[in-house]
Order: sequence, then structure tokens, then C-alpha cells
Amino acid sequence: MGFLSVVIAAIASYAFGAIWYMVLAKPWMAAAGLRENEINRKDPKPYIISFVSALIVAGMMRHIFFISGIDTVGTGLMGGFGLGIFIVSPWILTNYAFSMRPRALKLIDGGYATFGCTIMGLVLVLV
Repeated sequence: MGFLSVVIAAIASYAFGAIWYMVLAKPWMAAAGLRENEINRKDPKPYIISFVSALIVAGMMRHIFFISGIDTVGTGLMGGFGLGIFIVSPWILTNYAFSMRPRALKLIDGGYATFGCTIMGLVLVLV
């Protein structure tokens, strides 16, 4: 059951990311300094890397939840949110601060990390 919950949590977060970045595509591209013709949507590599990364994060979150006794909807949401906003997002902010990336990019990518982890946390306690 553990492996299945990890896969479903990764799929849920990945699907959320697809929606997040479709909605925020124009501001994200502007903040990232990219133009539409510079993005190759037919290249599967970024999508594969993104999904494998989601699997890795979900797997580690499941491990953390198990050893911490996180097993309710409330604690799953808070655990996922906390990991996203206090662990993942600060790393993104640190990398972007040194590379002089715009605030909008920090907010968009940090927001995805935070809400994606929150969704993973919820799924991990439900499945």
C-alpha cells in the first residue's frame, strides 16, 4: 500500500503542477526570461524528470510521515504544507537569490512547491 500511495501522491502533485503552470504560463515565462518559441513542449525529458522528482519527494514524505505518526487529514495537510514552505521553498529562494531571478519567479515556483507538497501530504494520508 505504501508504494501505491507514493505513486498516487506523485501523480496528484504532478497534475496540480500542470494546472498551476498552465494558468501561470505567461507570467512564469516572463519571469524566467523565456519566449513561447524557446520552449520545446515535445521534449519529454523535463516532464520525465519532473515526474521522477515528484516520486522521490512523495517517497521521502511518506517515510517522514510514517516515522512521525502523521496519519490524519489535518496532520497530512500541515505536514505537506510545512515541508513545502519551510524546506523546499527556501532552497528555491536561495538558488534564485544568487542567480538574481525575479520575485515573480520565486513566488510562482515556491508556490508550486508549497501547494504541491500540501497535496502530496493530503493524498499520502488518504490512500
